[in-house]
Amino acid sequence: MNSRVENTRRKKRRKWPYWVGGIILLLLLITGIGLVYIYDKVSDTAETMHSPLPRDDDPQRQKELESTFNENKSINILLLGVDERENDKGRSDTMILASMNPNTNSMKMLSIPRDTRVNIPGEGLDKINHAYAFGSVGLSVDTVNQMLDVPIHFYVKVNMKGFQQGIDALGGVTVTNDRAFSQGGYDFPAGKITLNGDEALSYIRMRKEDPRGDLGRNERQRRVIQAAIDKGASFSSITKVTNILDIVGDNVKTDLTFEQMKTLFSDYRKTRSTIDSMEISGSGQYISDIWYYIVSESELNRIKTELKNHMEAR
Repeated sequence: MNSRVENTRRKKRRKWPYWVGGIILLLLLITGIGLVYIYDKVSDTAETMHSPLPRDDDPQRQKELESTFNENKSINILLLGVDERENDKGRSDTMILASMNPNTNSMKMLSIPRDTRVNIPGEGLDKINHAYAFGSVGLSVDTVNQMLDVPIHFYVKVNMKGFQQGIDALGGVTVTNDRAFSQGGYDFPAGKITLNGDEALSYIRMRKEDPRGDLGRNERQRRVIQAAIDKGASFSSITKVTNILDIVGDNVKTDLTFEQMKTLFSDYRKTRSTIDSMEISGSGQYISDIWYYIVSESELNRIKTELKNHMEAR
């Protein structure tokens, strides 16, 4: 199974960036759009996106979520970028944990390297992005929960489509680029740059020329996400918002209900005021001819402590 999953993943490696568009769009829906003006449209989109997990049938979970919202506790959302095609379940080539604390108006955004070697419940040691291939969203949530020892309140799954359309619907995004490079026929100078959809796709795709590899690419994707959140917060065009919602509905699945989205908008939207990026330090290692990203126990404990301190801060 490991060899089959690995070979398929390699064939699709270059397709991964399309997930970012959908995640951006859902974050915009949560943090940047005045729901009151387009209530019916948002409601329809939320219904299209809603895809609960078996755990959502548990009354105890619903009570805990209600308590979390009522007491303004931190909310953790696992963002999954998935490449799904006909007759291929796909795998989550990108994982980001977004932890939102409404008491400090801050957000932690942790990128989990897709090749991280972890214990996948029921499957043993393997790359974390294979959890989706083994057991879909549910197993991905369980694996991250076990790895980081923090609750995963909700998930957002984004099929790798719609990236360029999403950025173009925003009218482009502006980011600060810390290293000049060329990719996909475009030149990206150091400094502040404005990207359309196709340019943004190339910008976040580059990895080989970056001395930090996947970590550098992860940082660029977080920049694009944050820029899109900021852009969406200033939207006033109903036409643009409607266009974005159409793209979201076609590309995103989540266990968030419409009522929960409204609560996130009203009580958690200010968490975008301070977004802190987190990285997991590790090293590459071949085990049985397969390359893994190895994270030490001490590094995992550091990440766990930082997340928990963020969640509990007042």
